[in-house]
Amino acid sequence: MITTRSAPTVAAHELDSRGRWTVVAICCMSLFIVGIDTSGLNLALPSIQADLSASYSQLQWVIDAYTLVLASLLMLAGSMADRFGRRRVFRIGLTLFGLGSLLCSLAPSIGFLIGARMLQAVGGSMLNPVAMSIITNTIHDPRERAKAIGMWGGTVGLSLALGPVVGGALVDAISWQAIFWLNIPVVLTALLLTARFVPESRAASARRFDPVGQLAVIVLLASLTYAIIEGRGLGWTSAAVVGCFVLAALALAVLVAYERRRPEPLLDPRFFRSVPFSGAVVTAVLGFAAMGGFLFLNTLYLQDVRGLSPLEAGLMTLPMAGMTAVCSPLSGRVVGARGPRLPVLVAGTGMTVSALILLTLRSDTSYAVLAVAYVAFGVGFGALNAPITNTAVSGMPRAQAGVASAVASTSRQVGTSLGVAVFGAVTLGRLDGPTSTGLAASSHGAWALMLACGLGILALALITTSSWAVRSRDRVAAELA
Repeated sequence: MITTRSAPTVAAHELDSRGRWTVVAICCMSLFIVGIDTSGLNLALPSIQADLSASYSQLQWVIDAYTLVLASLLMLAGSMADRFGRRRVFRIGLTLFGLGSLLCSLAPSIGFLIGARMLQAVGGSMLNPVAMSIITNTIHDPRERAKAIGMWGGTVGLSLALGPVVGGALVDAISWQAIFWLNIPVVLTALLLTARFVPESRAASARRFDPVGQLAVIVLLASLTYAIIEGRGLGWTSAAVVGCFVLAALALAVLVAYERRRPEPLLDPRFFRSVPFSGAVVTAVLGFAAMGGFLFLNTLYLQDVRGLSPLEAGLMTLPMAGMTAVCSPLSGRVVGARGPRLPVLVAGTGMTVSALILLTLRSDTSYAVLAVAYVAFGVGFGALNAPITNTAVSGMPRAQAGVASAVASTSRQVGTSLGVAVFGAVTLGRLDGPTSTGLAASSHGAWALMLACGLGILALALITTSSWAVRSRDRVAAELA
């Protein structure tokens, strides 16, 4: 039996190579199941609608409630982990995510399911940035840490890519509840392994609580995410959406002005003076906007236009998932050996090629052409995660690794929400006639946006790895030391 007394005796500096990589594996396992749940649930929505008599807007909130809560709390979770202990917060996150999954599987109504998804998101917010912080504080050698970050980034990308396949298979073979059942044994295993193998770590000196900064971050991300998600349905010029954008801008202004005056800010604005750090944030937004928009439109196209079942639609994404699985670890190794420039160039190129192919999309486009587009996107997305995370964390003090990682993770969530909302608005706004006949042509504007995302990532690959950018990173590191 594992006791709470034995676990805290492990210190990061006492771990041998095997122990360090065990910690990495535990963190990656936990994040993998979160990614599978997040991306796979989309394919279960028709079954949820039939079983719980849900409306389309309620189905939207099954997905959106999770994204909104997650994006709002990532910054808070990262800073709390740095302050109170990364392993402790990670275990709390696992517990809440597992409990939320259990409640989701038992949901008797759609309202109960939405509430349980929000509880899941509270737990999920404590896993992504905290796992990255645990890794960076367990592995100190720069090359070894870059490889570990590559594994972490690959796990995130692969889980998001495999989610539709796993979700479709579970829904067709068992039921929509099976997506949540899958989480429970993995969470229990991760809790036991974390107690046994993961060392506790925290910032060298406890940071004072920053309620104004915390509230400003939550208001900023919550209002921005809500506006992005609801803009397509309510209208981008509606009072609610415009008001949320104004509120987000005000929260950002308060956050920057207030944090610049604090001796121990929640999020130090000086982070963003580092061109590589800021570039990683923008790259994450662009890359995950492309990913979110791609998965959203691809699901509509394959099911509504081509008439595929959820499982068949999921299987059609296997070329993308396969290339993500191959390229993610390769990207991590390249980042460790040569730096982030080449993987980011590959990411931008893959997304650009995929967008150019999808700009020719028709209702009868051959599956072979679609497979090429999916392969290109899988290569691009697979190469993306490792350099984003490595660039965001590198050069930052380990004491604020949780916050730096949380910024990158939040950027991914904001990007995904933006992609789904904007790509969907562009496509559905141009839709003339039924979805089955008009979606392919109306989606061309969205693929043009994905092309812009790919080209933007290519430009950032060159800008953020220039000597000027590296000097800015070194200046910020010296200021924060």
